[in-house]
Amino acid sequence: MREMIRLFYKTIFLFLIFFSIEAESKILSIGSTDAKVTVKVFSSLTCPHCANFHTAVFEKLKKDYIDKGLVKFEHHAFPLDLAALNAEVIVRCASNNEKKFKLLDQMYIKQKVWAVGSDINKINELIKKIGLELDLTENNMDNCLKSSDAQDIILNQRIEAQKKYKIESTPTVIINEKKYTGKVEYLKFRKEIEKNLVKYGLIK
Repeated sequence: MREMIRLFYKTIFLFLIFFSIEAESKILSIGSTDAKVTVKVFSSLTCPHCANFHTAVFEKLKKDYIDKGLVKFEHHAFPLDLAALNAEVIVRCASNNEKKFKLLDQMYIKQKVWAVGSDINKINELIKKIGLELDLTENNMDNCLKSSDAQDIILNQRIEAQKKYKIESTPTVIINEKKYTGKVEYLKFRKEIEKNLVKYGLIK
């Protein structure tokens, strides 16, 4: 009996490790994998503050650091509701990383158009409309929305983030494992990024 119990807990442990690794491998990222600075953003696609971060801060980070190979950016899904979860699923429906980030951009830019009301069927149609504009097919998106695997990976990312970083609000920004919450300010993040870049001798 004790051996069976030990085997049971060992199986559960390995199961959790597997899904943790699987979730980590599905995180959307852009920028050099060799970058010394990593910016992780935990956000919900229905969160207005997250949309503000993406349009006001991310674009500047991309131009100043990501496109120059100095920073790696990671988008970590932290859906606060079913609409945000479904939007994340559609983003991951895209065939490559570039298209995924284009979809992510559009989800934030058009957030006030689709993230409205409580009728999830209507919201799904509005989300899919954005996907159609970026060459996803309706059949493909319907299959993605029906996939429990896609939802499980996203929800597991949220669980892992909650455990590791104690996420209490979105967006939460982590720069080289230093946590930031509250007001979104580009200059604050820029200061921390450049401090790390100086540390590694990448800028003076």
